[in-house]
Amino acid sequence: MIAANPETSAQRPPAAPKKWTNARIAGHVLMALWIVSGAYLVYFLASNIVSPFFQKYWPEYIDGFIVTVQIVSLSLLIGALLSIPIAAARASSWKIFNWPAYGYVYFFRGTPLLAQTFLIYYGAGSFRAELEAVGLWTFFREAWYCVIFAFSMNTAAYQAEILRGAIENVPKGQWEGAAALGISKPVAFFKVILPQAMMVALRPYGNEIILMIKGSAIASIVTIYDLMGETRRAYSRSYDFQAYIWAAVAYLMIVETLRRIWDKIEERLTRHLKR
Repeated sequence: MIAANPETSAQRPPAAPKKWTNARIAGHVLMALWIVSGAYLVYFLASNIVSPFFQKYWPEYIDGFIVTVQIVSLSLLIGALLSIPIAAARASSWKIFNWPAYGYVYFFRGTPLLAQTFLIYYGAGSFRAELEAVGLWTFFREAWYCVIFAFSMNTAAYQAEILRGAIENVPKGQWEGAAALGISKPVAFFKVILPQAMMVALRPYGNEIILMIKGSAIASIVTIYDLMGETRRAYSRSYDFQAYIWAAVAYLMIVETLRRIWDKIEERLTRHLKR
């Protein structure tokens, strides 16, 4: 039996209390302000849930929420389909494919989504004769289609870079192993490389979805009555500032719900990596 060391077994003196520095005091004050603000916000919402404003406009908020979900879902789906060939072109060693893909990604990632939406929605009118000649004016004259088009093109650029980075993260030995087994490059990409890359891209994809949800408020500027569009209309009729408070709470609930769902999906798909 090993004898206990008297120096380690002896009771240590209690640690000296931390000094109240200016930074520590400021941190506690700010935390207290956040707690008080949060408590007041909860009290405000609870006391106004039966207010005339909420009773009158909550159905319109629900309609706007549905429109927001439709815009984001369609844009993300179309963007995901477009991102695969764009990412492949970006990773290609052929300049005829790489340069146009680089220019596409550079433009849509380097300019604001608001400017892109305005450019498509308002700029299409300058080419009405040309668009009518090719039968596309019926598409670009509708704000809904312009928003879907702009959002899809924007998120496709971001998703392409996410996918490209994830593909490059897959070890080169996976390509070599597939080639050694006589698997063609297209089959190896879709059956071997892409599934592994998607594991790496899960978290960035989740961030992109959240950014798209918050960025979808831009659609309200071009006459789309999404969640923010209904909020602006409710405020213009009532001049009640709680219209924007309810909108902020709704966006926060959407983002938080999606974040928790995405965490569960990631945990489920990567459970084999934690063993």
